[in-house]
Amino acid sequence: MTILMIAAASAVTYGQTVRRIRFARGATSAVVTGHLAGYRGKIVYLIRVRRGQTLRTVQIGSSHPVTVSVTGPTGDFADSDASCNNRKEISPTTAGDYRIEVVECRKADPWQGRFRIRVSVL
Repeated sequence: MTILMIAAASAVTYGQTVRRIRFARGATSAVVTGHLAGYRGKIVYLIRVRRGQTLRTVQIGSSHPVTVSVTGPTGDFADSDASCNNRKEISPTTAGDYRIEVVECRKADPWQGRFRIRVSVL
C-alpha cells in the first residue's frame, strides 16, 4: 500500500493553490485525490522528478471522467486534446517540477465530486 503525502505549496497560480506531491520514502507512486466543484474547476499538482525518469498518471476508481494535462519544467506540454485524457506518460523526463492539471472532461456530462489519480515516477 502506498502512503500518500501531499503538502500545500506556497505557490499560487492564477488564484489557485498548487499542491505538491511527495512520495513516502521508498515509494514510486502515490494516489492524489481532489474535488471538482464545477465545469470550470481545476486542481493543480506539482511533482519534482529527476532527468531520465518516467512520469505516469492514470485516473483510478471513479465513474466521473477527468482530463489530465502535464506541463514540464521547461514549459513543454504533453500532447492532449479535449477528450477524456486521464492517462499520461512522459519519458524520459527533464529534471525539475512537472505541473499536473486535472479538470472535468469537456466531452462528458457535467458533474461535481471527487476524483483519484495515481502518479508514478519510475
